[in-house]
Amino acid sequence: MDQVITILVDGITYASWLFIVALGLTLVFGVMKILNIAHGSFYALGAYAAATFVAWFATLQLAPSLSLVTMFLAAVAVAVLVAPLCERGLLRFFYGRDEVLLVLVTYALFLIMDDLTKLIWGANPYYVSQPYSLFGNVTIGAQSYVGYDFLLVGVAVIVGIAVWWGLKRTRQGKIVLAVIHSEEIASSMGVNVSRVYTLAFGIGIFLAALGGALTAPMISVQPGLSVGVIIISFAVVIIGGLGSIPGAAIGALIVGLARSLAVHTAPVAELFAVYVVMAIVLVFRPEGLFTLTRARKI
Repeated sequence: MDQVITILVDGITYASWLFIVALGLTLVFGVMKILNIAHGSFYALGAYAAATFVAWFATLQLAPSLSLVTMFLAAVAVAVLVAPLCERGLLRFFYGRDEVLLVLVTYALFLIMDDLTKLIWGANPYYVSQPYSLFGNVTIGAQSYVGYDFLLVGVAVIVGIAVWWGLKRTRQGKIVLAVIHSEEIASSMGVNVSRVYTLAFGIGIFLAALGGALTAPMISVQPGLSVGVIIISFAVVIIGGLGSIPGAAIGALIVGLARSLAVHTAPVAELFAVYVVMAIVLVFRPEGLFTLTRARKI
């Protein structure tokens, strides 16, 4: 029984930060119809920025709990600085072109960003341990878990609700939905589609960077971090359905539980288990669990 609880807790914890990252990926696709290969690089930037900000914060000798605010600000800084450069300076020149070309452009951006992180932060790993110990341990049954892991679950729920509410209950969100359904009709009605693209891309980068910032205390922040994240994020959105918020949530949960089950029972099959689940979904529902073939929804 204890092992079952451990698998569930580990799977849900892993799914929480993965959902935040995949939500940004599916939002960008839903609005801009771009499969953003560089999404993992923004995750890595968020992790590096959080490591830098928290290290600087530690020198100020303020309340340790404020380091969480610092991590959030690191994600905001990445979105504010990088999103306009990437979207306005590069991607907008390729709108309306072949989708394969856009994939190649984002892949080139991924390579550039990967090298930039090495130039800025070097090849040595960074460790951010302070926020991870803020919430102590939580005992469930005979097992003890780090309280920070449960914070991630709460943040994921808040982020998911916030994005859903923003799209469904705000004027700007309804404009975004109009662009998702038909950018031509939205443009003819006076909607500034270019501005919506910039907003969506900025939020997508922020979510990727936030996922990286939140996981920085749990991992070693080092080169190559972006590769594994983009692969597993694509698995999530493929399982759940490209452009679907519920799909991103369910896909992340499925991937998290499949990985956790493999880690605790057959560690060598950690990634293989995820790919098997993805293959099964593709066989029976190629469009994903929550995407209708007649329309993309988010």
